[in-house]
Amino acid sequence: MRGAVAQLRYLPRALELVWESARYKTLVWIGLLFVQGLLPVATVYLTRSLVNDLVASVAAGGVWESVRPILMVAALLAAILLLSESLRIATRWIRAAQSELIQDRISSLIHEKSVAADLAFYETPDFYDRLHRARADASYRPIALVESLGSMLQNGLTLLAMGAVLIPFGHWLPPALLLSALPVFFVVLRHTLRQHEWRARATEDERRTWYYDWLLTSGESAAELRLFALGDHFRSAYQAVRARLRNERLELAKDQGLAELGAVGLGLAITGVAMAWMVWQVLKGRTTLGDLALFYQAFNQGQRLMHSLLENAGQLYANSLFLGDLFEFLALEPRVVDPPHFVPAPFPLSEGIRFHQVGFRYPGSDRMALDDFNLAIPAGQIVAVVGPNGAGKSTLIKLLCRLYDPERGRIEIDGIDLRDLPAQDLRRLITVMFQEPVCYNATVMENIRLGDRRAPGSMAGIAAAARAAAADEVVARLPGGYENPLGRWFDGGAELSRGEWQRIALARAFFRNSPVILLDEPTGAMDSWAESDWLERFHSVARGRTAVVITHRLTTAMRADRIDVMADGRIVESGSHGELLARGGKYAESWALQVDAWASQA
Repeated sequence: MRGAVAQLRYLPRALELVWESARYKTLVWIGLLFVQGLLPVATVYLTRSLVNDLVASVAAGGVWESVRPILMVAALLAAILLLSESLRIATRWIRAAQSELIQDRISSLIHEKSVAADLAFYETPDFYDRLHRARADASYRPIALVESLGSMLQNGLTLLAMGAVLIPFGHWLPPALLLSALPVFFVVLRHTLRQHEWRARATEDERRTWYYDWLLTSGESAAELRLFALGDHFRSAYQAVRARLRNERLELAKDQGLAELGAVGLGLAITGVAMAWMVWQVLKGRTTLGDLALFYQAFNQGQRLMHSLLENAGQLYANSLFLGDLFEFLALEPRVVDPPHFVPAPFPLSEGIRFHQVGFRYPGSDRMALDDFNLAIPAGQIVAVVGPNGAGKSTLIKLLCRLYDPERGRIEIDGIDLRDLPAQDLRRLITVMFQEPVCYNATVMENIRLGDRRAPGSMAGIAAAARAAAADEVVARLPGGYENPLGRWFDGGAELSRGEWQRIALARAFFRNSPVILLDEPTGAMDSWAESDWLERFHSVARGRTAVVITHRLTTAMRADRIDVMADGRIVESGSHGELLARGGKYAESWALQVDAWASQA
C-alpha cells in the first residue's frame, strides 16, 4: 500500500511526458474541453426556460405569441447539441493524434533504454519483468492517461458550473452531491491499488503465457513440437497459467462490482432525499416546475459528473501507478559507463591486448567464469582460443567488447585499461561475430552493411566482405543477388541454412575495417571443404590485424599463429600447433580424439 501510494510521484512526470510529446495538440485539446465543459450549463438553463415557456403557453391557450419563445429556445437547444457533437468529434481526433504521439515517444524511450542497458540486465528475471510491464503499458496507458486528464478537466468545469446552479436552491446541496459520489471514489481507489499489487505479483506468469504462446506459434520451435509431440503439453501449460490469471482477475472484478453496487445504492438514497425536498418546495409554491426541471437536470448531471470526476481521478491515479513501472524501467542506470576523464583509443594497435589477473562471474552466478585469468594477444597476430564447453572462451569476447566489466584485474589494449576508453570508441576498434549471430530480415546488402553504418555502402566493399567470408557463393544462388531479402518475416525473403547465415554474419564482421577481429565459432556450421576455403580467405583478411578466434575445431585453430587452451576459466597451455602436440597435454589429447573420430568415419 505504502509503495503504491509513493508512486504518485510519477504523476507530474506523466503529465510532463504528455506535454513534451504533443504540446500544440494538447493546447487545442484543452481549449475544446473548456468549451465542452460549459455547454451543459447552457443546456440546463435553456431547459428551465423551455419548461416555463411551455407552462405559460398552456395557460395562454397556445396562441402564437406564447409559442414563438418556445421555438426560439428549442432552436438554441438544437444548435448547442449540434455544436457539442461537432466539438466531441474534433476532440476525439485530437485525442487520437495525442495518443499516437505519446505512444511513439514512450516506445522511443523504451528502445533507447533497452539499447543502452548493460548486457548484465538481460541476465536477470527482474529486468524482464520490468521490461514486460513497461512494454505492455506503453500500448494503451498513454491513451488512458490522456482520456482521464481530459475527462477530469471537462467534468470539473461542468461540475463547478452545476454547483453554482444548485446553490440558490440550498447551500447544503453541493456538499450532498459530493457525499453521494465519495463511496464510488473510494471503491475505485481501493480496486486500483489491488489491481496494481496483483499485476506486480502476476508479471512472471504473464510473461510465461507469452513464452508458451511464442513456442506454440514460432517457426523456430515448430519442428521439435511436431517431432516430440509437444503441442498438447505446451497448450495445457499455457491454459493452466491463463486459467489461474483469469480466475484471479475475475475475482478482483467481482469484488469491485459488489462494492460499486453498494456505493451506487448509497448515492441513490442521497439523490432521493434531495429530490423529495425539491418536490416539497414545488408543492408549497416556493419554486416553479421549470425550477424543478432545472434542479433535476443539474443535480442528476452533477451527481453523474461527480462520479465521473472521482472515477477519472482514480483512473489517473491507476495510470500513474502503472506508468510508474515505465519510469522505473527508464531509471535503470548502466554500470558500464564512460570514464569522466578518458584517453584516446589507439589506432592502429602497436602492442596488443592483455588480460591481467582478471576475475569475472555472470550476474546471479556463484561460479567464476574467469578466475585469475592471464592472456597476452600480440598485435598483428591470429590467436586461437580452444577448450571444452564452459571453459570461459566466449566470455573473453564479451569482456573485450566491454559488454561487461571484470570484477577484478585489468584488460588492456596497448597498455590502456578498457575502462579508461569511451565504450563507443573502444567498440569502433573491434569487429565481431558472436557464436549466435543475428539473422536480420533484410536484403543481403543491408545485412552486410549493418557491420558498419558509417562506412560508404559501396557495392565493391560489400562484395569484398562477402568474398572474404565465402558468402559470395551463397549470394550467387539467390535470384535477387545482393538485393534479395533474407528470412521469412516479410514477403519475398529467402531462408538460409545455419551455415549460410553464419557466412553472411562473417561478411558483416569483415565489412567493418577494424584493427581487432573477434570471431566466436566462425566455422561451427561449415563443412570441412568450406572450412578449408574460408581459412585461406581469412588469413588474407586478417593480415596486419589482431584476431582472436574462439573455436572447438582444432583444424581451424591449427592455422593460427598461437593457440591458447582454456580450462576452468584459465589458460592451461599455449603454443603453436606443433609445439602443443609435442607437449602431449590437453590439446594433444583432444587432437588425438578428433583424429580417431575422422579415422572411424573414413
